[in-house]
Order: sequence, then structure tokens, then C-alpha cells
Amino acid sequence: MALDPIIKGLLDAVDAMNAPPMSEGTPEEAREHFRSLALGLRQPHWIVPVASVEDTTFPGAAQERAARIYRPEESTSVGTTPTVLFFHGGGHVIGDLETHDNQARTICRDTGSVVVSVDYRLAPEDPWPAAPDDCFASCQWVFDNITAFGGDARAVGVAGDSAGGNLAAVTAVRARDAGLTLRAQLLIYPVVDYSIEGPYPSRIELAEGYFLTLDDMAWFGEQYAGHGSPIDHPHLSPIHADFAGLPPAIVVAAEYDPLRDEAEAYAAALTAAGVSVELIRAPGMIHGFFDLGGISPAAAALVKQCTESFASLLH
Repeated sequence: MALDPIIKGLLDAVDAMNAPPMSEGTPEEAREHFRSLALGLRQPHWIVPVASVEDTTFPGAAQERAARIYRPEESTSVGTTPTVLFFHGGGHVIGDLETHDNQARTICRDTGSVVVSVDYRLAPEDPWPAAPDDCFASCQWVFDNITAFGGDARAVGVAGDSAGGNLAAVTAVRARDAGLTLRAQLLIYPVVDYSIEGPYPSRIELAEGYFLTLDDMAWFGEQYAGHGSPIDHPHLSPIHADFAGLPPAIVVAAEYDPLRDEAEAYAAALTAAGVSVELIRAPGMIHGFFDLGGISPAAAALVKQCTESFASLLH
């Protein structure tokens, strides 16, 4: 279908800013630009209410890392509330707890879960495998301290958008291999294959003009995994993982997203391996729509569909 007209207007406004491509600047400049854009779009009345928000730390793979705990307004009794680990997007280079605050709040509210948003290490200062190592450490931390969160070790899920979707998928693989049983995974337009020449036509068809560009993707990949990392390693490109025994998944693919085809390929690979999968196609949407419900009713409806499906797996 046609690109959502409200989102098209947003893209036109961003284009009018004439900001230089990320590949022409530094990671610090890219982080500041993305943070300004994400927080500038967020109006006070769009902020999703939750019962409480608590900043804390957890033992990361190399050092203490920050995390933020969101508790739902209507929490059930101890032992029956799910816990969701949320990993923010941003190409493993940009993004933080603040840029993805409202996404974490939305998952908390809509699923009735305690959400733990994780501040993992970023590239290029800390390239692969720093981020997945921190995310897996956070998973172990939650299981080891489950009474401090939702209280039910049988109802722990992972979620993430874009690079965070990659980290959620990788964490699901690593948790299975470590004997930790996750209940479900929500993979929002995830990047699952860091190969340059993957069989994904959407990368070319949607290379420019829809927020995330092919040049952006190449730049992110170079910062994160461009220094001899094994591209086909399942902890980098989970499309190469063994899928047997992975938790049920909600996989989200946006129509106007260069990552669309690899998200759909990942859903198909999981299904072929016997994993229960719901593929949610988001017509008229771009990469990043999960945080655009405040301006686009169509985006808000699709976000609700995603979170309701995830909730049905968690409870």
C-alpha cells in the first residue's frame, strides 16, 4: 500500500533538515543527532504512563552497566507477572535508554510486564561481541534475580527493535544454549544478517528515502563488525543459528524498510525449524515506526497489534 501520509510528511521534514549522512560524521555526532530527533518528536502527552520507573545497574560482561526497570500500572500478584528484557536499536552505534524510553513504556503497559531496558556497550568503542555479551549477561542477571522483577522465571521474554532485534534474537539463541528457557521473543524489524551481499531485494529497492538507508546500514556494520568479525557467526548474524528449540517469536517487518526481506526470511527460517512464529507485516510503515504512534494512528494500531500478540505469548 502507499506510504503512510503522516510518516511521509515526517520524512519530508527530516529531508528538509539537510543533515549530512551519518557516514560523513563521527559516532558522537550521529548519537547526538539521533537523540535530538527522537526526543524532539516526543510530546509530553505521548509519554506512556507506567506505575514506576527505576534506574539501576547490572553486572555486564566487562563492567557494570546501566538498566532501567519499568513496572506496569496493573501488576498481578508476585509469581505471575512476566519480565521482558528490552534492547534498544540504533545500529549498535547510536541509541540509549532515553531514545527508547517510550518504546519500553509501551511494551510494559501493553503486555502487563516488568520491562528491563538494557544499556549495552556501543561500537565503535566496543565492537562485536561486546553488545551481545552484555545483553546475555543481563539475561543471566534477570534469571538469577527474578524475584526482584516479575517473579516468574517461566515468563521471561526478550524484545528489541532493529539492532536491538538482532540482540534479542542472539540472546534467545544463547539463552537456549545455556539452559535458560525464554517464554517468547519480539523482534521488531530486526537486522539478522551482516553479510554485504545477502539475498534481500528490499535492501536495494528501499536503499534511500525511507529513514534508514543502505549507506547507514553499511556504516553501522563497519563500526560494529568491520574489523575481521566472522560475519556468519550466529551471535552476529542469527540467520545462521540453529533454530531448534527457540522460543515462540513475533517478527515484525515494515513495508518500506530495507530490512524487510531479511526479517521475513528470519521468520520463514524459524518456522521451517518448527518454531512457532507470527509474522506481522506493517503496510505503509518505515523502519522506526514502532516509536511513531504519537503522530500516526496507523502506526499506533500496528504497535498495539505487535504488543498484544507478544502479551498473548508471555501470559
